[in-house]
Amino acid sequence: MPIDLNEHLKRKNEQRGNDNNLKKENKQDDPKPNNSGGFRPPNIPQNFFTNKKFTSLIGVIVIVLIVLLAKPFVVINSGEVGIKVTAGKYNTIPLQPGIHFFLPIIQDVIIVDTRVRTINFSRTEDMGVVGKNQGIFRNDAINVMDSRGLTVSIELTVQYRLNPQTAPQTIATYGLSWEQKIINPVVRDVVRSVVGRYPAEDLPTKRNEIATLISEDIAKDMAKFPNAPVELSSVQLREIVLPQNIKEQIEKVQIARQESERVRYEVERSKQEAEKVAALAKGEAQANRIRAQGVADSIVIEAKAKSEANKSIGQSLNDKLLRLREIETQNKFNEALKTNKDAQIFLMPGGAVPNIWVDSKTKQKSAVTGTK
Repeated sequence: MPIDLNEHLKRKNEQRGNDNNLKKENKQDDPKPNNSGGFRPPNIPQNFFTNKKFTSLIGVIVIVLIVLLAKPFVVINSGEVGIKVTAGKYNTIPLQPGIHFFLPIIQDVIIVDTRVRTINFSRTEDMGVVGKNQGIFRNDAINVMDSRGLTVSIELTVQYRLNPQTAPQTIATYGLSWEQKIINPVVRDVVRSVVGRYPAEDLPTKRNEIATLISEDIAKDMAKFPNAPVELSSVQLREIVLPQNIKEQIEKVQIARQESERVRYEVERSKQEAEKVAALAKGEAQANRIRAQGVADSIVIEAKAKSEANKSIGQSLNDKLLRLREIETQNKFNEALKTNKDAQIFLMPGGAVPNIWVDSKTKQKSAVTGTK
């Protein structure tokens, strides 16, 4: 469709006018030197700062800056509790692990460790930075006067933890240095009280008894504090350091005791050996006596048996039986004489028929009666 030339020129002139206006505005916005030789700022619309969007953006930025600078929250880790302090007043309910918010300036949160901690009462041991980070600390060894006034040094280890349920009351009462106000005084007082009952030379031999008393007494004294601020885990007696003269005396006593024990052992051993020999001899005599008694009993039993047998045989004999036995014996003699004519035969007297000597060599015969 053909375009009207007049309308085309009109549009072109309007476009050229718009470009000129835009150039004028840009020139007005550019900084221009003022009378003092500086540059004047560009023209800003008067309603720019009163714009609601700009005001909201500024408010958000200010709030974010306040939050970042004031940090009105705290993160409590496991093994810790938080104590919220409002205008100097401690909240009795401890804050458990997690994130908690508070009002800056007005409120604050104190984080305390409730894990098991260790104090070593030692002369030279040092836990170092790593040990302190792990809740291990060192205090000086406890010097104690024994029952005779001699100085003894006691080294021990105490394990404990802050009671998380009553932590706010504990911190409010004793402050963050509660360990030095509760643990250290109680331990030292109990150790001095227990060890002071014994003489120094008895301490090594009664070590277990002393360790038990110290542990029990510390637990009792801890239980006397209101709100049970501390939970005691263990008390370990590590070393008893005695004076040098006491050590030497104990060593001498131990040497003498060992020698006495050795002599006693030798005596006891000799006694046991003698008792062993006597027991063997007694046992052998008893065995011989038993064997002799057995032989005697055997002879008696055998004699009784023979007597009973003879008695039975005697009771079973009669005249007819004896006559029969004589005839049988005579027949055996006759048979023997037939075989050997030179045999000598002796007949035992018995019965009514006299028995005779038969001597085939001397041809002598003698009559023998039943009586002399």
